[in-house]
Amino acid sequence: MTDGDGASGTGDGGEGAARVRESLLALRDSRGYVLPHRGLMAAALPELHAAYGAMYRALTVQQGHLPPLERECVWLGILVACDEPVGTHHLALFRQHGGDDRQAAALFRQTAWAIGAEAHAFLPRSWEAHFPGLDAAALFREGAAALGADGALPDSTARLLRLAVLAARGNLWALGVELEAAYAAGLDERRMAEAVSLIIWPRGVNPFVRAADTWLALLRSGRVRPSAAFAAWAEAGEQGPLALERGARTGARAPGG
Repeated sequence: MTDGDGASGTGDGGEGAARVRESLLALRDSRGYVLPHRGLMAAALPELHAAYGAMYRALTVQQGHLPPLERECVWLGILVACDEPVGTHHLALFRQHGGDDRQAAALFRQTAWAIGAEAHAFLPRSWEAHFPGLDAAALFREGAAALGADGALPDSTARLLRLAVLAARGNLWALGVELEAAYAAGLDERRMAEAVSLIIWPRGVNPFVRAADTWLALLRSGRVRPSAAFAAWAEAGEQGPLALERGARTGARAPGG
């Protein structure tokens, strides 16, 4: 398909070009910058662009369950864990909401500890029989607590940061350990959920799905006492991917997320 000037495009000519310009100008005016993928969606996928904007606002702009500084601490941990330097606006927000170098140093320590959780996961996975006296989960929790002993970050913020980093990195053993510890510490499930949900933006939906599956397994294990809403989630049946029989035609409906 070509626009009126013969160039490949959406087919709506000058109106489409004006819409793209207006959309990007509005973004730049409201945020001070525009990343190039917004222009790509505005030019070719306007419905996706609108839905993307709504989801972005819900995840990163609108006030949720996390206080602003706590949310930005979690965001910085996620970006480090995902090796994503592009999110510099979160650095600005961290400073804007009162974040300082002492807190930044603390969140880097906690992020590094969570990234290194695979070393602790190795013990129960491979060498548990050789070290029967060692509790890998306790070792992981004790190390994180020691790193936070200076109090630069509130304990709840450090816990939420580790939850998000572990979900982003896909270390599901350590994520389960942290989730159980968070319940023991009395953290609000809604704050926990918001922290983990932030990984959707830099990491993608599938790691979030796996994190939710780990959480669901913990709820169903009986080792924690969830709220009524989370208990209802745990009790709901048939949660998981579409089950296929080998060689059978699926006849599946369109994906619903």
